[in-house]
Amino acid sequence: MLEEVERWLSTRSWSVTDRPIHQMLAAKRASGSSVSVVLPALNEEETVGEIVAVIRHDLMQQVPLVDEIVVVDSGSTDRTSEVAAAAGATVVHRDTILPRIPAVPGKGEVLWRSLLVTRGDIVCFVDADLREFSSDFVSGIVGPLLTDPGVDLVKAMYDRPLALPGEPASGAAAGQGGRVTELMARPLLNMHWPQLAGFVQPLGGEYAARRSLLERLPFPVGYGVELGMLVDALHLVGLDALAQVDVGVRLHRHQDGQALGRMAAEIYRTAQLRLARGHLVRPALTQFERVEGRFEPRTYPVDTEERPPMAEIPEYAHRRAA
Repeated sequence: MLEEVERWLSTRSWSVTDRPIHQMLAAKRASGSSVSVVLPALNEEETVGEIVAVIRHDLMQQVPLVDEIVVVDSGSTDRTSEVAAAAGATVVHRDTILPRIPAVPGKGEVLWRSLLVTRGDIVCFVDADLREFSSDFVSGIVGPLLTDPGVDLVKAMYDRPLALPGEPASGAAAGQGGRVTELMARPLLNMHWPQLAGFVQPLGGEYAARRSLLERLPFPVGYGVELGMLVDALHLVGLDALAQVDVGVRLHRHQDGQALGRMAAEIYRTAQLRLARGHLVRPALTQFERVEGRFEPRTYPVDTEERPPMAEIPEYAHRRAA
C-alpha cells in the first residue's frame, strides 16, 4: 500500500466513538453549521419509516444535531411517501425539483436534485433500505465535518454481511456483502486512483459532505455516483480532506446478480469517463435469463449521463442568494 494511504488510514479513519455527542453539539453551535439528512427512496415502505423515526428521535428530539430530514421519492409505486411523511420527514418527489430539466431514473439524479430542496451546510446521504438502523450512521459521519474544518467528505465504513433470500439477518455470511465493491470498484480504485485504496466502503450509500464541495461536483445520474464523487473530490480537495468512520454493521436488502452486473457496468462507465473522457463503443449491457428452457438475452442501457455541478444551475444560484 502507498505510504500516503497508510498515513491517511492512521489520521483520517475513525470510529463512531471517537467523537462524543456533546463535542459535536458544541462544535455545531460554535460554527453555526446546519445539517440536512437526505434519503433517496424508491419503493422502500418497509424500511424508510423506521430510519426517519430513529433519526428524528435520536438526533432532533433528544439532541439538536440534525436540522432537517428530506426523503426524495424517485417514483415509488408503494406507500414510501406516506410512510416517510408519517414518520416526520419532509417528502419531495424527484420530478417536482427543477422541472425545467426532465428527470431521468437513477440514484445520482435524486442526490443531485436534493441539493435544491435542502439547506444544510452539511448534507448527509443515507440509503432508505437499511434494516436495524442506528443513528450512529448519521452522527458518525457528520461528526468529523463539524469538528474538523479540514475535512470535506466522510464515508461510513462497516461490515456488510450477506443474507441469502429468506434468511434472517442473524444468519448472514459475515463480510460477504458489497460484491460490486470487491469485484469492480476496489480493483478500479487500486489500479487507477491508488490514493483512494484505503476506503473500506467506497460505494457505500452513507456519507456526508460540505455543501460547498457537493455543489462543485458533477453527479453521474446512476449507480456510478459514489465512485465518481470520490474520484472528483480527490482531485478537487485532496486526500486529506476525505475521511471515513467505522459505524459498525450495515444490514440491507441485497440485489440479485444481474442487477449487480448492471450496477457494475455503470460504475465502470463512470471510471472510464474520468480516465479518458472517452466514449463507450456500446453503452449497453446484455445479460441472459433462462425462459422456458432457453437463455433469452436482455439488453439494458448503461447510464452515461452526468449532471453538471449544482453551482452552475441558475435556479440553485437564485435560491442561495434569496
